[in-house]
Amino acid sequence: MAPDAVVLMACGIGNHDNMGGLFRNAAAFGASVVLLDQTCCDPFYRKAIRVSVGAVLRTPMVTGLDTLAAVEMLKTAGFEVLAMTGGANEALSEVRRTGRMALVVGAEGPGLPADVISQCRSVGIRMAAGFDSLNVATAAGIALHHLTR
Repeated sequence: MAPDAVVLMACGIGNHDNMGGLFRNAAAFGASVVLLDQTCCDPFYRKAIRVSVGAVLRTPMVTGLDTLAAVEMLKTAGFEVLAMTGGANEALSEVRRTGRMALVVGAEGPGLPADVISQCRSVGIRMAAGFDSLNVATAAGIALHHLTR
């Protein structure tokens, strides 16, 4: 993988619309691969394929991963691993790309498990007062754009 690769990892994504959106964003911003943990829904379900505008069919992926093991594998391979979470103290806009980067996103509602967040650099997207979350595919698209520009 390239020394400046960007990887998207999804954990617990159960909604096929969100899965398709994640693949569409990964393809649009040139992510090298999409990693899916064992709790994610099927990216080949027809609705996910449709929402992805076919990106599921042409984007490299690895499925069925153990999340913590995958995070450790990414670190060992030289990736800085960012966990997207609403409770992060660091804004995504403050992140500067330094070589290989991996972005980890979780399901809407529960988000990423605390044990995953604790193994990563946690970052979030700052929003207007009174609003605290975005759709996971939207948040990933913003983050991928930031990391790949």
